[in-house]
Amino acid sequence: MEANGNAGRFGLEGDPDLQFLLKGGDLLKVKSKSWRKTRLFRLNEDCKTVWQQTSKTFKSDSSFSLEDIDSVRYGRQTEGLQKYTDSSVEDRCFSIIFKGRRKNLDLIASSKEEAKRWVSGLEKVMTGMHSLNRQQNSEHWFYNCMRKADKNADNKMSLKELKHFLRQINIEVDDSYAEMLFKKCDTSNSGTLEGSEIKHFYDLLTYREEIDVIYGKYASTNGQMSSGDLLYFLQNEQRESVSLEYAKKLIEKYEVDETAKQNKYMSKDGFLIYLNHEEGSIFNPAHKPIYQDMHQPLNHYFISSSHNTYLMEDQLKGPSSTEAYIKALMKSCRCVELDCWDGANGEPVIYHGHTLTSKVLFKDVIKAIKEYAFKTSQYPVILSLENHCSTEQQKIMAHHLTSILGSALLTQPLGHQMPNTFPGPEELKGRFLIKGKRLNKLDAAFNNNATEDVDSVSEEDEAAELKEAEQKPKEKSSKKIKLAKELSDLVIYCKSVHFSNFEHSRDNQAFYEMASFKESKAMNLAENSATAFIHHNMDKLSRIYPAGSRTDSSNYNPVPLWNAGCQIVALNFQTPGKEMDLNQARFLPNGKCGYILKPEFQRDPASQFDPANLRVGPWLKRKTLHVMIISAQQLPKINENKQKSIVDPQVKVEIYGVPDDIASKQTHHIDNNGFNPQWNTKFQFTIHVPELALVRFVVEDYDAASHNDLIGLYTLPFTSMQNGYRHVPLLTKRGNLIPSAGLFVHIMALDA
Repeated sequence: MEANGNAGRFGLEGDPDLQFLLKGGDLLKVKSKSWRKTRLFRLNEDCKTVWQQTSKTFKSDSSFSLEDIDSVRYGRQTEGLQKYTDSSVEDRCFSIIFKGRRKNLDLIASSKEEAKRWVSGLEKVMTGMHSLNRQQNSEHWFYNCMRKADKNADNKMSLKELKHFLRQINIEVDDSYAEMLFKKCDTSNSGTLEGSEIKHFYDLLTYREEIDVIYGKYASTNGQMSSGDLLYFLQNEQRESVSLEYAKKLIEKYEVDETAKQNKYMSKDGFLIYLNHEEGSIFNPAHKPIYQDMHQPLNHYFISSSHNTYLMEDQLKGPSSTEAYIKALMKSCRCVELDCWDGANGEPVIYHGHTLTSKVLFKDVIKAIKEYAFKTSQYPVILSLENHCSTEQQKIMAHHLTSILGSALLTQPLGHQMPNTFPGPEELKGRFLIKGKRLNKLDAAFNNNATEDVDSVSEEDEAAELKEAEQKPKEKSSKKIKLAKELSDLVIYCKSVHFSNFEHSRDNQAFYEMASFKESKAMNLAENSATAFIHHNMDKLSRIYPAGSRTDSSNYNPVPLWNAGCQIVALNFQTPGKEMDLNQARFLPNGKCGYILKPEFQRDPASQFDPANLRVGPWLKRKTLHVMIISAQQLPKINENKQKSIVDPQVKVEIYGVPDDIASKQTHHIDNNGFNPQWNTKFQFTIHVPELALVRFVVEDYDAASHNDLIGLYTLPFTSMQNGYRHVPLLTKRGNLIPSAGLFVHIMALDA
C-alpha cells in the first residue's frame, strides 16, 4: 500500500495516529456564528496532502498540502474560534494555521480525544516530512510527480506519460532524447517502464556530473573515499579545522552502505547525503544555536522589530488581528507595536487610527502576546505603545497589562539602586518591557517621588508626526496628551522622548530615554552624521519606523540603519520582499532569538567608524569573496496551470552592507530546464566590512519581454557562510522553505 511506503519514510509505519488520519472523519468547520458545516477530512495516501470535502450538496472536494501548514493549534487559539464558539467546546477545538495570507481552518471535533489525535497526528507527519533531508525530499517529490503523470494509474509509464512527466518536473527535452532515455531504461522491451526500470530512469535523470567530479578528485583509496581522504577534503576544500575523528563521525552518520561504513569509507551516495545535510550547507551550523554573549546591555544588540504589528495587509482598510502578533512573535520578533485608541464599552482597541482598518480589543492582543511571546525565543519582548486613549481607558490598559502579563511584566528596574545602563537580554529573559511616555524620571521608581494621577506630556509618535506634516508651517505646535500615572509607571527602560540633535541628546537624555525616527529623518542622519548616530546608539536605543506615505505597508531598506547602529529597525512583517529577506537574514544566526550582538566597532566609545568613509580601523577586514554558481536542483514551476511552461533560470548574487560593499552579479539564463540546470559561472566580490555584510542568492525565471519572476532565494550574513562546496536552500518570497529545491555553489572567502 502506497501510504505504508510514505509512512516508512517518516518513521511512522504502523503508527496509530497516522492510521487515524488516513481513515479520517467528520469535523465541524467554523467560519462565523451562523456558518458551521460538517465536512469529511482525511490524510491522502501520499502522506503529504489532506483531502477535504468542500460541499455536501455538490459532492465537491479539494486537497491542501501539509507543506502549506505553518502550525496546528489545539483549543480555541484563533480569533475565529474565540469569537464564534463557546468556551464549553474549548477541548474539542483545533485550528490549522496556513503560511502566507490563506485563512485559518477552524475545526471542532466530536470529542476531546479526537481533537487531540488530529493535532498530534498532523504534527507527527509534518515533523516527519521536515526531518527528511533534501535528497530524500527530492526523491519523494520525484515519485509523487511520476504518480501524477501515470494517467491510468497502472504503476507503469508509457513514452507519452514520460514526456508529460518531464514537463511536470520542469525540464523540456526534444522527442529524440526522451525516446533515447525511454529505450535505455526499457530493458524488458515491454513498451512501458515499471519497477526497477523506473528506478533506473530516476538514477539516470538525477545523475549529477559535478558530484562525480568532486568525489573522483578526493576518493583516492582504490576509487573510494577513506576517512583520511574525507579529512583532506574537509580541511583543504571546505576549509574546516576538523580532526580525523570528525571525518569518521560523518561517515558513521551519513554512509548508507554498511560495508563501506564498517571500513570507514564514504561512498558517492553517502558523500551526496552529507552535502545535502547541515554540515554541507552554506550556513555555518555553529551559528545555528545561541552562540553570542547575551549579557551585554540591551542597546548593544540589533533587535528584530515590527511596525503596525496588528495589520495583516495594508494601512488603510486591511484587517487588524491578534493573528498578526502571533505570526510576528513566532518569527522571533522582539519588539511589537500597539496602536491604542478608545473603544466601545470602556475597552481600548488597537487599529490604524482614522482609517478603515478593522479593530481588535487591546486585552485580546495582550492575551495573544502572553501566550506566544516566548515560544521561539526566551529573550525580552518590547511592547511599543502608541497611546491615543483617554486617561480612563489608559487605566484599563494598565490593568490589562498587569493582570494578564503578571510577574513577566517589568514594573521596576532590576537591582536595588538606580541603574546607569541597560541590563542584558539574559537578565531580562521571559520579561516584557513597555515602551511609551512616562510622567517622571526613572529614579522616581526608587525614590517614591509623588506625581499627579494624571498629567500632560508632549505627543511624540508616528500619528503626531503625520498630523504635523499635514499642517501648514505656522500651524505647527507642540501637542500635549494626558497620561495616566498607572500606565506611566509601567514604562521602565524604554521612555519615549523627542529627538532634537545629537549634542542635546548627549547632554540631556538618560540612557533609558529613547527616540523614534521616521525613516527619512533616520536615513538622513545615517548618511550625513553616521559616526554621531553610531555613538548615540552606543548608550541609547533608537527606533526607526516606515514613512506614513507607505499606505500599502511596503518597507524601506533596513541596512543603512543597521550600519548606523540603530537597534529597533521596525518593518512591516506582513509584507514580503527584499527588505524582509534582509531582516530574516540579519536574525538568522544566534538561535533565531531576535537579538544579534552588534560588532565591537559599533559598541566601543573610542570607535570612529563611518560606513561611508572607511578609514583604517578594526572594522576594515577586507575579504575577497569567490563564488561559483555550479548548478541547481528541482526548481519549482512558476506557472503550475500551464503544463508546457518550463522555467529559464538565472541566478543573481547580491551583497548588502556598507556602501563600498554593495554589489550584484548574475549568471546567464538556461533555456527550459528547472530540473538540473548547470552554470559553472564564477564571480568575485570585495568585502570591506564583513561583520555588516549580507549575501543574497536570487533565482529568477528569465523573461526577455517582461519582469523576471522569482523562483526562490536565500540570504545570510557573510560571517555565517561556510567555505567550499555547499548547498544553498531556497525559500519562497514569504520566507518558507522549498523542500526539494536548492543551489549548489563553491564559496571561498580569502583575506584581501
